Amino acid sequence: MSDRYARTEPGPATASAFQVRGRFLTALALRIESGGADHRFFAQLDDQLRKAPQLLLGGPVVLDFANAPDLGQPDQLRDLVEKLRRRDMRVFAVQNAAGIGGALLQTLGLIALPPGRDAPPPREASPTPTTEAPAPVQNTVIRSTIRSGQMVVADQGDLTIIGSVASGAELVAAGNIHVYGPLRGRAMAGCHGNEDAHIFCQSLDAELVAIAGIYHTSEMLEDTIRQRSTHIYLEDEILRMEVIA
Repeated sequence: MSDRYARTEPGPATASAFQVRGRFLTALALRIESGGADHRFFAQLDDQLRKAPQLLLGGPVVLDFANAPDLGQPDQLRDLVEKLRRRDMRVFAVQNAAGIGGALLQTLGLIALPPGRDAPPPREASPTPTTEAPAPVQNTVIRSTIRSGQMVVADQGDLTIIGSVASGAELVAAGNIHVYGPLRGRAMAGCHGNEDAHIFCQSLDAELVAIAGIYHTSEMLEDTIRQRSTHIYLEDEILRMEVIA
């Protein structure tokens, strides 16, 4: 048989060396006010780290320069990042920093992010009608204990945990969060800016609770609501907590 009609044997099948997947990342934005990163800034930061180290240590941190654009100067930015990292703050990105060059960010191991959803968007008086169908609500129900280090995300609906949530665990939901058991970790409802979200738990002893980016840490919880069945909600942009029973 001539080479023209000869079959070419397929090569051996190879498995892909990697996979590309989306990841829901919860990062805290540290917005520096107009006074800059001076002695007063670091004194208040150190005080916050002593009171609530679990809030800023160990998790990803974004530097927000919306109110302090002058800190984008190379020497000031380098000094700021070095001092924060010496405090074990894992700074990985900046936002509202249009004047900072990409080469400087790469040198410091940073990336530039667009402004996040740390506040709900303004409501329009007369919303424009749209023909697009709303995203389907997908509620999530977990019937087990959420252990330390675990993160559970309900990106398009409510999150219900039938069990306890250990210290070091994290719950994130676009809608409400219900915990039928002790809540000792972090719970963040309304993660896309939904101010109408609520948090309910049978026993409140959380490291952090937040709705639409407005949060309270463990140190801010009153003794009257600790280890009580609690309802958490927003009212006039203030986080309210009330004992259910």
